[in-house]
Amino acid sequence: MDLLNTLVDKGLRRELPTREEALAVLATSDDELLDVVAAAGKVRRQWFGRRVKLNYLVNLKSGLCPEDCSYCSQRLGSKAEILKYTWLKPEEASQAAAAGVAGGAKRVCLVASGRGPTDRDVDRVGKTIAAIKEQNEGIEVCACLGLLSDGQAERLRDAGADAYNHNLNTSEATYGQITKTHTYADRVDTVQKAHGAGLSACSGLIAGMGETDEDLVDVVFSLRELDADSVPVNFLIPFEGTPLAKEWNLTPQRCLRILAMARFVCPDVEVRLAGGREVHLRSLQPLALHVVNSIFLGDYLTSEGQAGQTDLDMIADAGFEVEGAGTSTLPAHRSDVAEAAGSGGCGSNGGASLCGSGAGAADDAPTAGCSSACGGCSGHGHADATPVPAQAEAGEVRSDLVAVRRRGAGTDIAPNA
Repeated sequence: MDLLNTLVDKGLRRELPTREEALAVLATSDDELLDVVAAAGKVRRQWFGRRVKLNYLVNLKSGLCPEDCSYCSQRLGSKAEILKYTWLKPEEASQAAAAGVAGGAKRVCLVASGRGPTDRDVDRVGKTIAAIKEQNEGIEVCACLGLLSDGQAERLRDAGADAYNHNLNTSEATYGQITKTHTYADRVDTVQKAHGAGLSACSGLIAGMGETDEDLVDVVFSLRELDADSVPVNFLIPFEGTPLAKEWNLTPQRCLRILAMARFVCPDVEVRLAGGREVHLRSLQPLALHVVNSIFLGDYLTSEGQAGQTDLDMIADAGFEVEGAGTSTLPAHRSDVAEAAGSGGCGSNGGASLCGSGAGAADDAPTAGCSSACGGCSGHGHADATPVPAQAEAGEVRSDLVAVRRRGAGTDIAPNA
């Protein structure tokens, strides 16, 4: 297939596809799906080998958010019966993080609901970062606290944060249909603040909110332009009690095409399979590992994921390996820029242009690791691990497909990592 050969060649050169080529990936047929995955897999292996990075979420403050993001179970006016609690103490957050680290997580994502942090909140998160790093040498910490004010990214960096997550979620053209209490430009500004402070920029999208193919291509191209180091691809879980509760628009095949398009547009960055994978990809989750190089381990912010051991078994059974703490996630041409920028040495930041030729394929040898306002590292809600029936119909509320998180952070029940 000429399209796929062209996209592989461009991906190996880190060359940007055309918009028409990206749209053509989304328009491929189910008969062509395995060819699409195989082509994206060639690009993934060039830059990341067979490594899978594990990330673990800790919800520092759950619910009670003043923002109105339509996809989010923590939003203003949400009737979703999720856990609601105020800030975890640093030692509580560190204990929660330890479960993910024990399961093989290399990065801990600290998320708090809200529009954005106060300076006092930044101090509080700084103490939490210190507590986690004191107990877990070499662990990466990503903060996800919403819209940042001037100077806050620098303070988080100085406190030991390695990365900052703030998702664009959807295209600029349709953003106003999803959220009214802040703008697309606000989100872009926060990603730029994080990157400018030397933090690794983590920013992604949510698919399945009723967007068009053009919207999906727009947001992924925007993420490439922002030079995000990590791109989480979330699939909407229509949480009962939110405005998007009836938006069941995804099939496993469409999810794989979206992931492949993201890989072709962002060939040498961490493409992360994030929220909604259990519900929407179901038995095809292992196939997605041929496209992405990163996943979340265990539960999510307000919903339950499949058991951590199941994730580890899936990775091993598919012929992949968990990325170790001593291995840089990103290829050398991006990691070297990170070290020059003094990003804290997590090996995930990079200001390098993605265009042009670049040497340095990933080593294939085995290795020895929200806020509602930011899209929350998959904070919109996530899947239950239980078997699910055939694809839900559009316009139907399927609360039986979503299990609200009742364990882990903020509870007395052990997590499933």
